[in-house]
Amino acid sequence: MAERLLPMAKELGRKVVAQNRKARHDYHIEDTWEAGLVLQGTEVKSLRAGRASLVDGFAEIDNHEAWLHAVHIPEYTQGTWTNHAARRKRKLLLNRAEISKIERKITDKGYTLVPLSLYFVDGRAKVEIALARGKKAYDKRQSLAERQATRESEQALGRRLKGKLD
Repeated sequence: MAERLLPMAKELGRKVVAQNRKARHDYHIEDTWEAGLVLQGTEVKSLRAGRASLVDGFAEIDNHEAWLHAVHIPEYTQGTWTNHAARRKRKLLLNRAEISKIERKITDKGYTLVPLSLYFVDGRAKVEIALARGKKAYDKRQSLAERQATRESEQALGRRLKGKLD
């Protein structure tokens, strides 16, 4: 007698695969969107293994469709001839209103679309893209100084709460 096949357990929650930490350092983030990704089978397996890089990635709107470029998802190690290209162009799944809103904002000078993170939500691959404007060198130094000042004040507060005076 044949065994009954049971459905696979559905993944719940959010599992982060990759983050682009440098994007928050290099750009002023104006607005963010969550978009689905059109992936091939071996890309999903490689992402589930936690392998991806968003470092050089960017998105663009081409012919009223959103595309993700230069995101590196390495080939699946157990894949055969069905493996994917590591840096191929991938379609983003956004609704028409979001795409037209992004398209209007991108036409302004200096704006670009950068991926901030790549993750799974309830088993589906998603990417968080951001409308961003490039920072100048002095902006980067200023944000670094602000971050260091808040870190020092938190450390001083922690020392004071523990009863250690400077």
